[in-house]
Amino acid sequence: MTSSLNQLKMMTTIVADTGDLQAIARLKPVDATTNPSLITKALSAPQMQPILIETLKKHPNDIDAVIDELTIYIGTEILKLIDGRVSTEVDARLSYDTDGTIVKAQQFIKAYEAAGIDKKRVLIKIAGTWEGIQAAKALEQQGIHCNVTLLFGLHQAKACADADVTLISPFVGRILDWQKKDEGLDSIEISRDKGVSSVKTIYHYFKQHGYTTQIMGASFRSIEQILALAGCDLLTIAPNLLAQLEQDQQTVTAQLSTEAAQQAEKIERPAQNKESFKAELEHDLMAFQLLQSGIDGFIKARDQLSLLLRQSFGIDAEIQP
Repeated sequence: MTSSLNQLKMMTTIVADTGDLQAIARLKPVDATTNPSLITKALSAPQMQPILIETLKKHPNDIDAVIDELTIYIGTEILKLIDGRVSTEVDARLSYDTDGTIVKAQQFIKAYEAAGIDKKRVLIKIAGTWEGIQAAKALEQQGIHCNVTLLFGLHQAKACADADVTLISPFVGRILDWQKKDEGLDSIEISRDKGVSSVKTIYHYFKQHGYTTQIMGASFRSIEQILALAGCDLLTIAPNLLAQLEQDQQTVTAQLSTEAAQQAEKIERPAQNKESFKAELEHDLMAFQLLQSGIDGFIKARDQLSLLLRQSFGIDAEIQP
């Protein structure tokens, strides 16, 4: 019998949530993603050391430039191994800075194009704040495709769809983590999993209203969560869970489809503006806390990468002329 992973690939585009080039080559996802945490792991590979030293010498006094160039390098290497797109994360410190996000995204696209990469193969990953979504709207109008991440509610998803964002990444596992803590439970059955139900609600709403924004479920804790969203436009999955799906041989059936969404109870939402978006976010304790902690986590991961470059790799010694 064919594996659960191969069955899933028949109904959903699989994205590798890793910067590990060997894992990507083995697992053969359509799309892939990068972020500071994944880049930190990728840099531990021995074959990365010459690239690292060369980049440090090019930018001896600018760690941000080093991180940005390594991000583009790893993204370019990933694109050699896949047929689809790579998501590249904008510095999370810009999450509430629309103009700063736009400028950084434009710089990334220019760097990718200089490396011979068509911008259609790049998704600029931006946090799902109001300011970030407005940056994504402006970038999409320039032909730069975006992946808005750290989505925890329908209000964020609707703002993205109204902005004609290419793709959104609603987080499943982090919602479940919050739910378990809130309810004081160690485990919650899939039928009550608020992370899974959140993605299903967003999927139904988008398909019912004809939005073209793609939905990519993210941040999974188990293959049960993944299979509960079979049929979603895309699912981004860590290598350990991809490996489990590769070994698993249960029958996979689509849990989401445009046809089923059209037949489901109609979901209506009022028009949104900055004030209503922020008011709804502030009244949704789970989404509010997870969005901010997610941004903080992204910033911390970048800070840790910066520290790693300075300390573990002996940056001060290596960049001496």
